[in-house]
Amino acid sequence: MLVPGYGGGSLADLPGSLLAALGLREPNALAIEPADRICLFLVDGLGAELLRAHAETAPFLAGLANRTLTAGFPATTVTSLCSLGTGLTPGEHGMLGLMLAVPGTGHLFNCLRWTLPDGLTMDPDEWQPAPTVYQRAAQAGIDSVYVAPAEFEGTGLTRAVYRGVRYVAADAVDDRVARVHEAMRQRPAHVTVYYGDLDSAGHMTGWGSEEWLRQLGIVDEMAQRLAEGLPPGSALYITADHGMVNATEKIDAESVPELTEGVALLGGEARARHVYAQRGAAKQVLEAWRETLHGKAWVVSRQEAVESGWFGPRVRDAWLERIGDVVVVPYTDLAITAPTNHPIEALFTGYHGSMTEAEQHIPLLEVRT
Repeated sequence: MLVPGYGGGSLADLPGSLLAALGLREPNALAIEPADRICLFLVDGLGAELLRAHAETAPFLAGLANRTLTAGFPATTVTSLCSLGTGLTPGEHGMLGLMLAVPGTGHLFNCLRWTLPDGLTMDPDEWQPAPTVYQRAAQAGIDSVYVAPAEFEGTGLTRAVYRGVRYVAADAVDDRVARVHEAMRQRPAHVTVYYGDLDSAGHMTGWGSEEWLRQLGIVDEMAQRLAEGLPPGSALYITADHGMVNATEKIDAESVPELTEGVALLGGEARARHVYAQRGAAKQVLEAWRETLHGKAWVVSRQEAVESGWFGPRVRDAWLERIGDVVVVPYTDLAITAPTNHPIEALFTGYHGSMTEAEQHIPLLEVRT
């Protein structure tokens, strides 16, 4: 089990360190050197182990100064984006997984799609109330810029984790590179650019597949172009939100009686399940899942997950009921699917969320001018 290295080696430590490098009074846990302009290239799904295995496809990235961070738990996009957006651990910011129970409602909330059933809505400011690093930068007079596809502008997730940023919509790679170079002309500059197609390819065809390798080549070229256009006094950092594994076994948790008895809601995702028990059934559910998945997954109670520091040194009391009564984390290449309620996810080849090296280890690559 690779419990994330919160406090000096995790993704949550990066945003404060970058602001400190720009001269703000923020904790610099990663000892980032000062710079006048900083660009962060966030590549969805670019695990350090995955990049190392295919260095020949990404020669530019493979040749950069490199250190490894841990993503945080769960190793999934919504959790990591919120850690990047706030500089807080998951236990502090409350975005504790992909699909979480809304306490007292009997409903699951999809934090990525920002959807609830029956037309219900969720206020991003209420679900994630912590100030963002971009708001803190704005208070110091720094205009933070976020360059990403137009489809994500104004979404609930964007509003929850990127409050205070100036969103610059750009879909094509050429446009994203151009917008970054324009934003980096200002001084100081605090720019983030996002690329998500590598993760999409990994989900559908698996990491290491032909399509995934094609996307890795695009990422490598994009990183090189971003670096070549940096003005003097700049630093470019390339990182990711999580890695990935290819599933070699799947268990349909909706069709195994031992995994449905006493379960009210099945949240999280295939590699990091939040299992919410019916009233009075938590112990029964814990025992059943432990026995059924013995030798394949870590199965712990909510209290055990919190006390073991999976979500960080502390979990706010207000967020505790967002965590499943039972937390289930495969350590083999197992995916725990729910085809009836989540049919697309059940068809994936690549998954993430767990605390294996392939999912937790993410690169932090650096270019300076």
